[in-house]
Amino acid sequence: MNIGLYFGTFNPIHIGHLIIANHMVEHSDLDEVWFVVSPHNPFKEKKSLLDNHHRLTLVKLAIEDYPKLKVTDIEFKLSQPSYTINTLVHIAEKFPNHQFSLIMGEDNLSGFHKWKNYEQILQNYFIYIYPRIKLTDENSELIINHPHIKLIDAPIIQISATSIRNWIKNKKNVTPLLPLKVWNYIDEMNFYKK
Repeated sequence: MNIGLYFGTFNPIHIGHLIIANHMVEHSDLDEVWFVVSPHNPFKEKKSLLDNHHRLTLVKLAIEDYPKLKVTDIEFKLSQPSYTINTLVHIAEKFPNHQFSLIMGEDNLSGFHKWKNYEQILQNYFIYIYPRIKLTDENSELIINHPHIKLIDAPIIQISATSIRNWIKNKKNVTPLLPLKVWNYIDEMNFYKK
């Protein structure tokens, strides 16, 4: 199976994540998309994150009705902070019969050269890129033409988890942006309200 790995803190998961993941699995050669819930992104501060098990639960709730979408907590068991290359090597060893690829937004290409062992990732894995509104730069242009980069014509989604957290804190209605089960869990647990 060809599995697309969609990394993120998903703090919280929202409809934008689901639209991208579903589009990738329905409009590319990927058989499944696995949400890789990251305990700590090296480029983000940890203090704003919900506990790992809560974010994992939110993703499970969000994808219940999508049989081609899965979730994994594989990064919870790896040393912190999480680096994509370490996860890729570990998951390939654990599931030797699957082929793994990365899914990332086009806006991440400009900083991709800063990722740990990014050359090894490019050499050994395909990267499925979905469009984001971005500023084109030299680094993006160099990487985007690599033979392992696959540009997928997916919808441009301008929804951010940061905005959703702020809107919840400011008592704005965010229900259109979240799967209903995700919103119900957030509301019941009083997440992001302070």
